[in-house]
Amino acid sequence: MFPFAWLIGLVLPACAATGAGGLPVPPVMDMARIERPATPNTALAGPAVPGQYAATLSPPDIVTPLYQVPAARLFAAIGAVAAAQQRIFVAAAYPDLKQEHWVVRSAVFNFPDLVTAQVVAQGPDASTLVLYARSVYGRSDLGVNQNRLRAWLAALDTLLTPPMGLTPATGLTPTTRLTPTTERDAP
Repeated sequence: MFPFAWLIGLVLPACAATGAGGLPVPPVMDMARIERPATPNTALAGPAVPGQYAATLSPPDIVTPLYQVPAARLFAAIGAVAAAQQRIFVAAAYPDLKQEHWVVRSAVFNFPDLVTAQVVAQGPDASTLVLYARSVYGRSDLGVNQNRLRAWLAALDTLLTPPMGLTPATGLTPTTRLTPTTERDAP
């Protein structure tokens, strides 16, 4: 933690804490009933509203697709994406509900932002994702939360998409052929 954060913590107590400390443990959040504040310090990513796979009543800033993976795999993947980020700490996890909450700290002033992920099964091999990021302090986040969600979704797409021409099971496509590399290897 940057030393100046402790001084800011005299006015904004959560800034003086480390990790997920200084904030209450988040309860399970009803993502379908998110009521966003009028201030521009939140970002919401989720399926288009209204729609067959809508997971929240609030219109999202970023539309997420119907992922063609089981809910458990998507939940594990978004957890892996979060774990790869800097200055992020698990605040609460509800794996049976496929919901997790994180506290993300800014580098210099240790400002806490909250990020919540909810995965919703849409059958055995498909699921949707809702991400809700918001600042604890301040009227505006200068786009930080929306940029964070865009980065997480890009990392998630990379994690879930196998390399071009490869299939996850074998690593080879049915049309992959081994070609000789030298004249000696040729028939």
